[in-house]
Amino acid sequence: MKYILAVDQSTQGTKAILVDETGAIVSRAYIAHRQIVDEQGYISHDLNEIWDHVLTVSRECIGEYEKDVIAIGVTNQRETSCIWNDDGPLAPAVVWQCARGRETTERLMQYADMVRAKTGLPLSPYFPAAKYAWLLAHTNVSGRVRLGTIDSYLVWKMTGNFYTDYSNASRTQLFHLERLAWDETLCTLFGVSVSALPEVMDSDGNFGFTTLEGVLSHPVPVHAVLGDSHAALFAQGCKEAGDCKVTYGTGSSVMMNVGEKCVMSRNRLAASLAWKIDGKVHYCLEGNINYSCAVITWLKDDLKLIAHAKEVGVLAAAANANDEALLIPAFSGLSAPYWKSDAKAAILNMTRTTGKNEICRAAEESIALQIADILDALRADTGLEIDAVRADGGATGDNFLMQLQADVANCKVCVPSQQELSALGVAMLAGKGVGVSVHGIPVSKTFQPHSDSRTSARRTLWKDTINAISI
Repeated sequence: MKYILAVDQSTQGTKAILVDETGAIVSRAYIAHRQIVDEQGYISHDLNEIWDHVLTVSRECIGEYEKDVIAIGVTNQRETSCIWNDDGPLAPAVVWQCARGRETTERLMQYADMVRAKTGLPLSPYFPAAKYAWLLAHTNVSGRVRLGTIDSYLVWKMTGNFYTDYSNASRTQLFHLERLAWDETLCTLFGVSVSALPEVMDSDGNFGFTTLEGVLSHPVPVHAVLGDSHAALFAQGCKEAGDCKVTYGTGSSVMMNVGEKCVMSRNRLAASLAWKIDGKVHYCLEGNINYSCAVITWLKDDLKLIAHAKEVGVLAAAANANDEALLIPAFSGLSAPYWKSDAKAAILNMTRTTGKNEICRAAEESIALQIADILDALRADTGLEIDAVRADGGATGDNFLMQLQADVANCKVCVPSQQELSALGVAMLAGKGVGVSVHGIPVSKTFQPHSDSRTSARRTLWKDTINAISI
């Protein structure tokens, strides 16, 4: 039996899974890393800590199967931005949630239309271009400076090659979607040298060979790289135009495959590349949410309202149905489809009847309502009806949230039998590169939509409140 190792470096931690030739997960390992938040609210990750964790989870996962590992796939938190030279990191990574590049985007606002026309992305500190500009301005740089997202840093550590793939490149706000190349005009605008950016490889390309610093006794190819949301789209079998998935993680990605021709959004979504596989690109439309399931972590770690994330759905189901408390999770502004980077988080409409259960329900609603708004934008942009979405991420185990999502979005929510979708996606793709066919993941549970007057009223209240927020 041969095995594929998939490394999934996400916002909260680093996971590795080992997949056999049948597509079965034979082992898994996970380590959380620190979320470094300073007094300005800047969010950072320690790249040395992340690399140590990659080696640790890989070693633990591979175990007795070491001699039969034949390929590695890498998937990553996408817009998190890194700067390093030949000696290693020059600064902590700027996490995708962090809006510290706001001054850059505000200064360049007159170029917003050009940026969107070239990259498919709204001008925002969410994307790496402004983060790179901030890093260059606030880092004591020396030697050969490299700027990249987490995937390119990990590939460099693994193989010595400075590469990224098309899915990650298309999210930097420096990559021309139709010319499929770094855009020199944009690089100049943000003060980034093209020579500091990685070479862009096909998502199923051979990125080089690695032993993971001796974890493996033999070098194996890194044969797949995809941003986490793109890898989940691939694993979910969303390979045709109109196929759609929702990832429930720290943030959420709502992504639709739109086929081989680029579709620009008229409703403030992001156009990017789903992947380039077998030499052929597929485009996608996507709405990203800064804070979706991170709200549940906030309830647990900061407010101490719950001891475990699994409690929130039970408490939400017991909430007073007439309570109108509304949670706006704008802890780092609001992203798609609103793009109000200065918005502040708030709990509104509380009364004396508002308690723990009602706040938990408002938190769950904040996730589902943001996603429903993006699904509506996708419908408007493509003219396609979305009758069903494939869901992935840890929160898919929350039956209350999944049913709520089906109700507010008015579509079926299909939950797969496996949850490591991003890791399985790159395992499937890496296996393809070495001749191993890893099969897709079947659906295990489907939530049918039900509409009622409360659902309609909550959507109206939500939209009215968001529209009233000024920045």
